[in-house]
Amino acid sequence: MTKIIQLDDKLQHTKEKKAEIIRKRKILAVQKIFQCTQCIFKCEKCGTQIGHDQKSKVGPAGDLKVPYRFCESCSEEYADYIERLQGKVNPECYWHNQDWIEVWNKWVDYQSVIDRYLKSKEFRRLLNELRETRPKN
Repeated sequence: MTKIIQLDDKLQHTKEKKAEIIRKRKILAVQKIFQCTQCIFKCEKCGTQIGHDQKSKVGPAGDLKVPYRFCESCSEEYADYIERLQGKVNPECYWHNQDWIEVWNKWVDYQSVIDRYLKSKEFRRLLNELRETRPKN
C-alpha cells in the first residue's frame, strides 16, 4: 500500500510536463525565426558575416534602395537582378539567365512571406504569450 500513486498528482505532473514541452517549442519557433532570418550581422541572402555598420552599396552610384542587408557580392547580384527586371541585359554576365532570375524571384518572395509571418496575428500572439509567461526558477 505504500507504493500507491496519487492519481491527481500524476495527472498534474503530466499536464505540467506537456505545458513545458509546448513552451519550449514556442521558444524554439521564435528563436529560429530571429536567429535565422533577422540577424543583423549576416547577409540575408548568403549568410556571410557582415559588420553591423556595413551598408549595401547597390547600383553604380549606390542609388538603389535595398530593403535587405547584403554582403558586397550579393549587393552586386541584387543590382544586376533589378537591372535585369528593368530589361537591361549585361552580355558579360551570361549566367544571369531565366533560372537565375527565378532564384532571385523566389528569394524575394520568401523574404516577403517571412515578413508577413512576423507581422501575423498568430506570431504576435506567440510573442505575447512568451512575454507573459516567464520561466519558473
